[in-house]
Amino acid sequence: MESKSMKEHKKHSPMKVKVGIITLSDSISRQDNSKYKDIPPNDDLSGQIIMESLKREHEILSYKIIPDDEELLLINLEKMRNKGAQIIISTGGTGIGKHDITIETITPLFTKELKGFGEIFRYESYKELGTGAMLSRATAGVWKETLLVALPGSPNAVELGMKIIKPELGHLVKHMKN
Repeated sequence: MESKSMKEHKKHSPMKVKVGIITLSDSISRQDNSKYKDIPPNDDLSGQIIMESLKREHEILSYKIIPDDEELLLINLEKMRNKGAQIIISTGGTGIGKHDITIETITPLFTKELKGFGEIFRYESYKELGTGAMLSRATAGVWKETLLVALPGSPNAVELGMKIIKPELGHLVKHMKN
């Protein structure tokens, strides 16, 4: 529940933000996704969760499924930013496996890191999963006036991440511009 002062603070935040979505998955990216313009394929449950969570209130500018590849991630981040994405949410590639490259790729781009997002995410995960929550490297940060949010690939983790970040999207965009 938001306090009166928090509502006043958010008062001049944009109601609708422009969002890009990237799913990083070697297995899903091998499928032919050319027929899907803005609809995640059935195998991309996490991408579907992000899309469904945002599509009524915000503008989805771009949705991509790519393999766990640093160069492709950087290319797609730049394309989405150039299209006007104010926030880019990625899912997948945040683990500690040798193919997990999301965190190592995006954190050097940050001019400002939102450490609180990762802390809240791990705290809420801990309440559900216990000490296994320490494996999560979910993070967020500002890059060229665009917020990058990196969520794990599991649908439950994406639901949790969206629950945390979604109420603040307009507020975050407002502060990035100031």
